[in-house]
Amino acid sequence: MPSDPSHASLLTNTANFSDASPSRRNVSETGPYGGRAKRAVDFLLALAGLILLAPLFVLTAIAVKLSDGGPIFFSHKRVGFRGNSFGCLKFRTMRVDAAERLTAYLQSDPDIAKEWNATRKLKDDPRVTAIGTMLRRSSIDELPQLINVLRGEMSLVGPRPVVVDELTRYGALVSLYLSARPGLTGLWQVSGRSDTSYDQRVRLDADYLSRFSLVADTEIILKTVPALFSQRGSY
Repeated sequence: MPSDPSHASLLTNTANFSDASPSRRNVSETGPYGGRAKRAVDFLLALAGLILLAPLFVLTAIAVKLSDGGPIFFSHKRVGFRGNSFGCLKFRTMRVDAAERLTAYLQSDPDIAKEWNATRKLKDDPRVTAIGTMLRRSSIDELPQLINVLRGEMSLVGPRPVVVDELTRYGALVSLYLSARPGLTGLWQVSGRSDTSYDQRVRLDADYLSRFSLVADTEIILKTVPALFSQRGSY
């Protein structure tokens, strides 16, 4: 599905990212994109967000706990700046036996396995609880990542955090990806999310990093809220 035309200023000339100068940065010798200015903005806004959203956090935690008695939070190992792993936090949206359910579901239908291999997502995911479906559609499940931002493991805006196996999808662009902190939101989230292919997601991440600026970050943050309300591509 084509990217949203409203993002044309960020999506022009996307064919040759591997030649873009940012992708040639030595990530072992440089800091993450944006430096101290981006980090200061991240810290202050994440702290403010956690304070303002505290009532929502409490209500969501109670709802998740009451749904099946399982853990409130889910921590999944993701790849961060310089390839360092960290626990990416979410409100738990899956059943406690999610791994077993996924294995059985993928083995039950080749088309389902193909969908999973292409996008790492499933439109009809048997692992997700009823409350989890609501949290995912509203993206409330991702709010605990404000804690990751506060810790310095993530940024408010950046490429989506991936697992190690997904790094191969970035090909020659992997060094560009590893030169930034993953983001709670980003160009992908305001461009259709699951309505886009994985290759488009990679191009959007690369485009954002190749043209990084605090102005672009502000634009993406302002577009994130209406994108959540529209629930476009949210599964």
